Amino acid sequence: MANKRDFYEVLGVAKNADEAALKKAYRQLAMKYHPDKNPGDKEAEDKFKEAAEAYEVLNDADKRARYDRYGHAGVDPNMGGGGGYGPGGMSMDDIFSQFGDIFGDESPFGSFFGGAGGRSGGGQRGGQRGGNLRIKVSLTLEEISNGVTKKIKVRKQTTCDECRGSGAKDSSSVKSCNTCNGAGYVRQVRNTFLGQMATTTPCPTCGGRGQVVTSHCAKCRGAGTVEGEETLDIDIPAGVEEGMQLQMRGKGNTGPNGGPAGDLLITIEEKPHEHLQRDGQNVIYELFVNFADASLGTSEEVPTLDGKVKIKIPAGTPAGKIFRLKDKGLPSVQGYRGERGDQLIYVNVWTPKKLNDEERRLLERMRELPNFKPQPGKSDRSFFEKMRDFFK
Repeated sequence: MANKRDFYEVLGVAKNADEAALKKAYRQLAMKYHPDKNPGDKEAEDKFKEAAEAYEVLNDADKRARYDRYGHAGVDPNMGGGGGYGPGGMSMDDIFSQFGDIFGDESPFGSFFGGAGGRSGGGQRGGQRGGNLRIKVSLTLEEISNGVTKKIKVRKQTTCDECRGSGAKDSSSVKSCNTCNGAGYVRQVRNTFLGQMATTTPCPTCGGRGQVVTSHCAKCRGAGTVEGEETLDIDIPAGVEEGMQLQMRGKGNTGPNGGPAGDLLITIEEKPHEHLQRDGQNVIYELFVNFADASLGTSEEVPTLDGKVKIKIPAGTPAGKIFRLKDKGLPSVQGYRGERGDQLIYVNVWTPKKLNDEERRLLERMRELPNFKPQPGKSDRSFFEKMRDFFK
């Protein structure tokens, strides 16, 4: 991951580039480095994949936001980001099937970018890819702190158990396609600005399957899928954030007629904590103490993500004082060197709203004593200065 180039640099666009600019830049690069224009050129193929990976991330709002914030680690599925494929993991079929509408008919490579398209010299047999599923998973701060495995039941399209996904009534109902002779694709020769070029396209009769069904399955009516349910174990890495999206490849809806399954997209929701508030990797706790304890000093028990701990409040602690419990915050979702944030304890001196006669007499006497008259000095830093020092 350390050797990856910046995705904006790969496409040659600014960081604020809109969808149209991204599409134009990717189209130009894909045309330049397309494998059929550069046969046998490994470097061109790598650049073709690199451009596809950059476009796949930057053209997706969720992935782009994670990439802008965390860099490549934010979209690396091995780090829990659920993002890009990487040049080593993105196959040509991935690219051709995923970006089918970006070139259109004007391109000599347009036929390669269809939903079931293949490369020259071969076709991709099978039905179309199933749709993605989106779910939300709510987590407590404690679960986010440690990582958790959630068992989730999802309703989705699954393979028909009657026909095993073929969509046919029985084996005798499946025949080889006469149009493509069972190949699943047809070959065409087109005249382009690059000269005469042979391309392959999915067979229009069988849709790339190489077979046609003469009598459909009664249960799924030829679709090859039925509505079903699956229980999944979802591993949530420690340190995830509100709105972050994880991805489980192949766990979405099963594709019709034996097509590959889509993906399961998991959006993270954070449950409000009873005592703590999250601020990035830090957690904040607001501690209320009475005036006497702040003046005389005391010990207080405070909640943390690992249970309660006791801290000492020194005599003379002012309102706004911030104590730090090191490494009591949250880990980075990228898991860098096991680093964790801190817990910041903000001291608030409680002021009673109503006083009885005795309390009022005591405070009236204290108000006139010299030590109770404000005497701020240069050593008394402002709240903003204290917060700034904590986040240096």
